Amino acid sequence: MIISHFPKCVAVFALLALSVGALDTFIAAVYEHAVILPNRTETPVSKEEALLLMNKNIDVLEKAVKLAAKQGAHIIVTPEDGIYGWVFTRESIYPYLEDIPDPGVNWIPCRDPWRFGNTPVQQRLSCLAKDNSIYVVANIGDKKPCNASDCQCPPDGRYQYNTDVVFDSQGKLVARYHKGVESTPQKQSRCITMTWKQRVVSCCYQN
Repeated sequence: MIISHFPKCVAVFALLALSVGALDTFIAAVYEHAVILPNRTETPVSKEEALLLMNKNIDVLEKAVKLAAKQGAHIIVTPEDGIYGWVFTRESIYPYLEDIPDPGVNWIPCRDPWRFGNTPVQQRLSCLAKDNSIYVVANIGDKKPCNASDCQCPPDGRYQYNTDVVFDSQGKLVARYHKGVESTPQKQSRCITMTWKQRVVSCCYQN
């Protein structure tokens, strides 16, 4: 684990979500681990099997979160694909996805886990942040339904996003960033504009 001190003006995505108040500096922890990967398959596993694998990786992350908090970190950034890995097709990753709401809904999954359906991964990340009084940044998958009225809607009726989320030290979801790669059967590249924390970010994704 790498512990670093950052000036408040030096900010990446994860750090933009941190309200440091009167602090001029804060301590950020950046963590990597050997991700426990699923078996390579094009056949989707059950949601129960997917959750079992994700919990194994979150068990590893939990130790890092607790250590970072004990060392005085205000925020910990966990690895890309650190919860379920990367050996997927569009179909096989689906059981690993959750519906991630807009942060404006004022939601603490640790306290109200069923408000937006079955969200065990968000609940656990929220509780890690809340129980250790630390901001937690994690990379998970979001799913959003769509229909024929949306001309860009994929044939299977959903968008799937590689997504970064941030939970504050109270466990509240304070940021959701669709990283710009939306997995669909088509491969035509185009540019879109997204809004995140009152910031407009222009990015391209494969559609």
